Amino acid sequence: MTYDAGHYDVIVIGAGHAGVEAGLAAARRGAKTLMLSLNLDLVAFMPCNPSIGGPAKGIVVREVDALGGAMGKVIDKTHIQMRLLNTRKGPAVRALRAQADKPLYIKEMKRVLESQDNLTMKQGMVEKVIVEDDQVKGVITETKAAFYAPTVVVTTGTFMRGRVLIGDLSYESGPNNQRSTVSLSEQLEEMGIEMVRFKTGTPMRVNSKTVDYSKTEIQPGEEEPRSFSYETTEFITDQIPCWLTYTNEHTHKVIDDNLGLSAMYSGAVKGTGPRYCPSIEDKIVRFNDKPRHQVFLEPEGRDTEEVYVQGLSTSLPEYVQNEMMRTVPGLENAEIMRAGYAIEYDSVVPTQLWPTLETKQISGLFTAGQLNGTSGYEEAAGQGLMAGINAAAKALDLETLVLDRSQGYIGVMIDDLVTKGTSEPYRLLTSRAEFRLMLRHDNADLRLTEIGYQLGLIPEERYERFQEKKRQIEVEKKRLNKLVLKADEVQAVIEEAGGSPLKDALHAVDLLKRPEMKYEHIDRVSPSEENLSDDVKEQVEIQIKYAGYIKKALEQIDRMKKMDSKKIPDNIDYDAINGLATEARDRLKNVRPLSVGQASRVSGVNPADVSILLVYIEQGNVARVSGE
Repeated sequence: MTYDAGHYDVIVIGAGHAGVEAGLAAARRGAKTLMLSLNLDLVAFMPCNPSIGGPAKGIVVREVDALGGAMGKVIDKTHIQMRLLNTRKGPAVRALRAQADKPLYIKEMKRVLESQDNLTMKQGMVEKVIVEDDQVKGVITETKAAFYAPTVVVTTGTFMRGRVLIGDLSYESGPNNQRSTVSLSEQLEEMGIEMVRFKTGTPMRVNSKTVDYSKTEIQPGEEEPRSFSYETTEFITDQIPCWLTYTNEHTHKVIDDNLGLSAMYSGAVKGTGPRYCPSIEDKIVRFNDKPRHQVFLEPEGRDTEEVYVQGLSTSLPEYVQNEMMRTVPGLENAEIMRAGYAIEYDSVVPTQLWPTLETKQISGLFTAGQLNGTSGYEEAAGQGLMAGINAAAKALDLETLVLDRSQGYIGVMIDDLVTKGTSEPYRLLTSRAEFRLMLRHDNADLRLTEIGYQLGLIPEERYERFQEKKRQIEVEKKRLNKLVLKADEVQAVIEEAGGSPLKDALHAVDLLKRPEMKYEHIDRVSPSEENLSDDVKEQVEIQIKYAGYIKKALEQIDRMKKMDSKKIPDNIDYDAINGLATEARDRLKNVRPLSVGQASRVSGVNPADVSILLVYIEQGNVARVSGE
């Protein structure tokens, strides 16, 4: 028999990277929020690589921060190393990546959660979501506690019917030998939610004392202070290096000789694995022409000897893992502290979700994170934030938030998931974003802080600093537009930059558009009267230097938004539209896009189908077919 354990506005199931952002966002919007976790000692746990960020992913972390999320602030306080990647390339592909102190990250995130108003944390296994007439009413735990709320956010990660595989060993488990969730997955299927089986994996962890680092290459962090959060003012300077080594022909022979023992290749693994993060077995099979593969040795924290062996993700038996590892320079005498493993789990087919991340079948039921078919802590955090924002909105009758593809990588990811779906664990890449020049690491605050403030997620003091930054950028751009530089004033800095000399005077903006010129060159000749931050100077340079490309991107965005503004009525009958291809008809009925723009991005819908749909809607046929 159940007992009434409490009433809330939002209940979040799970406290991984999606769950913590969902809980914080909902609470900060004013919703009385409950977060239920299997283990309160492992909130925001990193079961795989000890890092945050990287290409596209690092930009998501900055977007989460710009919308008032926690991930950026917490990693800024707890990292052991930070680097800005792709500095020699254009601004569209630059991104931060930080090595995390895993135990410290958990400790700091738990502190943030426990200090948040409106948020209650409890440890418990949810066995059932209470649903009446296709509407969420709450949840029931295995201890028979019934918690009631009009909205529930499920963020169970890889725990749904999780199964760990190491060679021929197989057992039910979530990551890090935690309990898996079985009954909840079964209930979702019973409610008509389609699930799919995915797989991911992790490498062994070794004892740092047994590694010979003299045979590896040092990978230090950057000396220049960096941060994910726009609120960070104190920086960690005592960074810890990572180390690089490589596999070789001996490593590959050990893998080849034992390939049939791998859970991946013995047939034991049924789920689909991530294409962009393959196991070492997969690398050897798919890239058998490569003589070696990179192996990064990444410390898991300041106060632990565990080292993550990035690049050797595997499901081979433990004794083979030992044999394989000892062929790698520097790891000849390394001792495994935790063996690598593969894990299979259930995921929700994400085309069953609205862009708010609410399920189409059950009102008030939201899902976020790896449960939706993604891979990576950052993708999970972005979804969790959006699900929390929208669950609170539904519970409190507030404004919902859907980011479009021009506003953020979070918008790209969610649109991809709910519109196209995914046949493998989804990973964000810069190539997925058609407007990537606009979705940069450096301008996440300019894109999203205003939205975060309007939703009540950004404090007043931070918003005022943001407004001042915007003002300074515009003032300085106007100054450089008017500023005329004489040839003799700038000849020295042009020569230093390797540019061709000036013959006549030139406006500062035109000089700055030269590829070799930077804002600092202009600043030395004619500095601003204001004390501008490096962030402001960076924005001024990028916005001026790439003005032509930005203008073209804005024109493309305008065309996309016009298509997205053409809404598709809820009562549309796709079977009544003559001329639609059969595949397009089936896909449109399945996804139920909200706009013509979204319909154009559905897999299997071609431009001819979009044109037919557009004509059908504009002629007003929807109303006549529905009998209105």
